[in-house]
This record gives sequence, structure tokens and C-alpha cells, in this order.
Amino acid sequence: MLTRRTPISIAAAQAKIQAVPLKTATELIPVQEANHRVLAAPAVAPYDYPHFRRSGVDGYAIVAADDGDFPQTLTVVGEVAAGDTWNRPLHPGETVRIMTGAAVPTEAATVIMIEKTRPNLAAGTVQIMAGEKHSNITEVGTDFKRGEVVMAPDQEINPGGIAALIAFGIHEVIVYRRPRIAIIATGSELLAPGQPIAAGKIYNSNGPMLQRLVEENGGEVDYLGQFPDEPDQLKRVLTQAIASHEIVITDGGVSVGDYDFIGDAARQADQLLFNKVKQRPGSVTTAFVQDNTLVLALSGNPGACFVGFYLYVEPLIRRYQHQASRIQTVRGVLSAPYRKTNGFDRVLRCTYQFVDGQFKVYPNGTDRSGSLANLQTTTCFCVIPHSTSPIAVGAEVVTWLLPFK
Repeated sequence: MLTRRTPISIAAAQAKIQAVPLKTATELIPVQEANHRVLAAPAVAPYDYPHFRRSGVDGYAIVAADDGDFPQTLTVVGEVAAGDTWNRPLHPGETVRIMTGAAVPTEAATVIMIEKTRPNLAAGTVQIMAGEKHSNITEVGTDFKRGEVVMAPDQEINPGGIAALIAFGIHEVIVYRRPRIAIIATGSELLAPGQPIAAGKIYNSNGPMLQRLVEENGGEVDYLGQFPDEPDQLKRVLTQAIASHEIVITDGGVSVGDYDFIGDAARQADQLLFNKVKQRPGSVTTAFVQDNTLVLALSGNPGACFVGFYLYVEPLIRRYQHQASRIQTVRGVLSAPYRKTNGFDRVLRCTYQFVDGQFKVYPNGTDRSGSLANLQTTTCFCVIPHSTSPIAVGAEVVTWLLPFK
């Protein structure tokens, strides 16, 4: 069905997706499973940290009365290893050998570093040669007091954060649920892995690519497979996906040809956000809301599909996690020729170098929508504004630095 479409700018398309309200949810999970999850509620210290006076060095613990008039000889009355405690009083003239991280006796005021001592094992004494500028004791609650916030909400937990949480005795955290995302590849031309190549057929490369892009950006993927251009089957699969997911991503079947049934679904949706964007590649990119589920219909051409994911899907997935997009927007300098002119803005796949305070941007091979040879090596996009004359080398261009490259 041939239908006229009104194109909108990239910025307008992004704004329309941004304006769609999201229903986020939370879940309680073990801390050890929380790597790269985003905290939804503050993690609070259940006790002071450290919860005992802790030695910062290997050495000898002494009382305040002995902390001066060095050198002096003290009697060694015991040893405290990490994990042990000293359970009787420490008197003037006495000291205990103590290890880094061990609990310091209550009466001790300072731990003298072992390098400043001369032990006499046979006599059971130690000569303290010099004092310390600091006590070398980490006092109770130095880092956190009981009830203080260890980690504030809306932080992405990393391995260091996991260590900190566990150190505070926190074993479960409330995090935002990752959005459940369905991926549907469409096209009667698609071959599954293992099928022999055939005339008129291509392997389904977009589906696996989208699956990994979603996963590394924080979504939970249901890859529903690839489906031929049969309207009844596509309608059934799309309806089921919308009913059980926060986001549905399709690729292919979104233009205005006789077999572009995803485009027909968009035009009949509860809310059509857009069905054409003033961009190359991927002008057919479409977004709509059906039954409170956001459907993003990307081009079936691999280059356009790749571009469309980063422009429209990545920021959306991150927003479900209360996080900003990881894509960095900078001003780049076009540092190699690009001679094509475009009626729409061209999102050019590029590489970049940061030299002398500038992001120097280089077109990365072909810009064809259907090409995927440069997807592995592309590290940024730059925007070539629509024009009737080629852009000059050295021109300043909006540049988007891609994550995970």
C-alpha cells in the first residue's frame, strides 16, 4: 500500500521518543548478581564501618603513656593476626605485635610500624626506635556511620561497588528492572544460520546484531526469530510481542512497498510517533505506540539498522534504567573528503582521533545503507548536513562517539 509520509528531523524524532512516558519497575536481587545494574533505592550501612578499630600497618600497638621518649623497650605480651582480637587489658610498658587489618586493643593509642622497631625474640621484648606522625589506626565508623547512605540511587553498580556493598554486610539491593525487549526480523529473503546460500536470499545478520546491542546496553532480550513477509503471521507475532514486552524492535518491512506490513501496523497504531526521518541511511525508521508498548521499526538494511539503534533505541533502553545515553556528543572536524550531497542529513559511519584538543573525524569506507563491512570498525557517527554542494574538509560536524567500541 503506497502511502505518503511526512519526514521529520532526527532531533524531532528523538524528542518524540523521549516524550513517551515509561513505566519502570524495580526488583530485589543479590548483590553478587548486580554488576551493571542500576540502584533504585539507597543502600544504607547496617553498622559502622569499620566496626572495630583496625590497624593500617604491620607493627606494635602501644598505649598513650608509652608514645614518646624513644627509643624505649617494651614487653611483647601477645600477637593479634587479622581476624583475631585482644581480649585483655594492655598496660603501660606492654605491647602486642599486630598485623595489617587486625583489631587494635581498646587501650592502644598508636601502632608503630614494624620498620621502626627492633624485636628481641629471645627476651620477649621490642625496642621502639621512633614514633609516628599518625596513629595508624582506622577508628570505628571512619568511613561510614550506621544508617548512612553507602550508595545513592541511580548509580550503575560496578565490581568496586559490589565489593563496597558486601563489605557493609549488604547482600541484596533494589535495582531497576531491565526492559524486556522483543526483536523481530522480517523478510522472506532471510536465511537462518546453517542454510545454504541461495540466489535472492541473504543471511539474517540484523537480528543477532540487535540482540547483542540490546544486551550490552542493559535490555533483556527475547529474540523471537525471523519471519517471512506474510501479513497474518507477522500480525500475530507482533501482537503477541506487544502484549508481553516494554519495547518491540523490528527490522525490515517498514517502507511503503506491497510487502511492508510493519509500516501498515504503524499507520494503524494507537499513536504513530513518526514514520519517516530526514536522515540517510534509515529514512524509513518508524516508531509507534500500541497498547502502551513502544515499537521501533528499523530499516532492514544493516548500515541503517545499526545507525537507527544508536540514534533511537540506545537512549530509550538507558532511560528505563534512569541513566543517560552513553553516546557522547562532541564537535568534530571532518578530516578526510566526503563528496556526496544529500537532500537529508547524512549520518556517516566514521572513526576518530583526538589530536591537539580536537576530535578529527574520518569517513569509514562506504556509506551505503545496505553495507555492513564497516560496522566492526566504526567508532563514531558524524552528521553531514543536507546540502547541494559537498562539505569542505576541515568543516566542523556534530559527532556522536559510540560506546563499547
